Amino acid sequence: MARIAIIGAGFAGHTAALYLGDALGAGHEITVVNRLEEFSYVPSWVWVGVGRMDLRKTRFPLRPVYDEFGVRFVHGRATEVHTDERFVVVEDGDEKGGVTRVDYDYLLIATGPKLDFEGTKGLGPEAGFSESICTGPHAERARDHYLEEVARMKKGERRRFVVGTGHPGATCQGAAFEYITNIHKDLVRRGVRAQADLLWLSNEQALGDFGVHGVRVRRKGRILSSEEFIEAAFREYGIGWRVKTGVLGLEEDKIHWEDFDGRSGETLYDFSMLIPRFLGQPLAFLDKEGRDVAAEVVAPTGLVKVDAKYGLAYEELSRDPDAWPSVYQNPAHPEIFAAGIAFAPPGPISVPHVTPNGTSISAAPPRTGMVSGIIGRVVALNLIDLVTTGQMTHSERMTEMYAACIASMGDSLWDGSAAVIMIYPVVPDYRRYPNDEGRDLFVTHMEMGLAGAWMKRMIQTTFMHKLRGRPGWRLIPE
Repeated sequence: MARIAIIGAGFAGHTAALYLGDALGAGHEITVVNRLEEFSYVPSWVWVGVGRMDLRKTRFPLRPVYDEFGVRFVHGRATEVHTDERFVVVEDGDEKGGVTRVDYDYLLIATGPKLDFEGTKGLGPEAGFSESICTGPHAERARDHYLEEVARMKKGERRRFVVGTGHPGATCQGAAFEYITNIHKDLVRRGVRAQADLLWLSNEQALGDFGVHGVRVRRKGRILSSEEFIEAAFREYGIGWRVKTGVLGLEEDKIHWEDFDGRSGETLYDFSMLIPRFLGQPLAFLDKEGRDVAAEVVAPTGLVKVDAKYGLAYEELSRDPDAWPSVYQNPAHPEIFAAGIAFAPPGPISVPHVTPNGTSISAAPPRTGMVSGIIGRVVALNLIDLVTTGQMTHSERMTEMYAACIASMGDSLWDGSAAVIMIYPVVPDYRRYPNDEGRDLFVTHMEMGLAGAWMKRMIQTTFMHKLRGRPGWRLIPE
């Protein structure tokens, strides 16, 4: 009997658990460890953050799903991984506060990120001055403060909203983009848009970069860039922007930043939602003698090292599609895998930048949503291979991977909108597509309109069906 442990039940870990339970649950021990007892559909938290969706509609309990798939569920926080003896220590999530030992033959780390609010002075909803939509409680708090600002605008006050990234090395610009455009649409609906100044503040090289080196598509005989695409939307919505900017700190009413040229400045605000840098969740890695062996497993960021080529200069990395991992397996401990945000990428997708002052302002590679689900599936299929045949047969690099992003720009199915972006591959492959900036322009596509709003809502419905493991779940792609 094989023992497979999964730490984390987000898109990557939960997807892997469904495939593993479906294939191996009857005769093997599959265990999922998660800090929360519910799965959370994170993409819909942009709607929670403006009061357009109840948080409860984005969640469902995990245990009943796992019971159906023969998967053991441990509610708690993983704190230690003992690499020689192959077990995980879990601080139980119930009120008793006990400790559970989870033994494994194979381990998948799919924890999602540590939200590094501490990495930027004054950032974050707990100890800082900014809002967040990165957790359910954060999204509800952002909603409450947002509605307070709406109430002030209804009394005739003018308010300043700043949304974007809160660290020079942050990622997940897509979520922030969705939030600022949903704020715009909601303020229009409430009749107070004229009382608001909206500013996009980001570490991107250009508008629409999104940490993926931008997107280019062919349209009506010409090349259209994501920079033009997003700029047109911002101009239509009256949203200002400042890119090539790394946030260094916040005060109660101002944001301090440095730009690509090394110039310092500040931006005043009344309400801000800034995405923090993502790091690996804190886990101790110990050998049988109790010695720290974290350097064998994780990078300095706390993200798990996998079968990537680390340490390449950007110019070399960007021209080597094989530098990106294919099976997401740790070289020093081949029984350990990582998926989603938890794996350490070999470097950025977008061009990194260092200011004359030595500040690195570089968007980290996005690895959320669809990308996380795909990697979770690839790892699960390989674990099934290892248990049944001893040989892995599945692989998928981000230089081979499709990804679709549907960025909501208002939730209404009657007058809402969404930006639909299809990218292939996620990481440019200049070897296969040397004349098109590394991507297949036949597949890569951008569109904006009401149909995207319907697609966004449809995808939430179908994914909540899939992730509950309901009939036909395997037919719905990650």
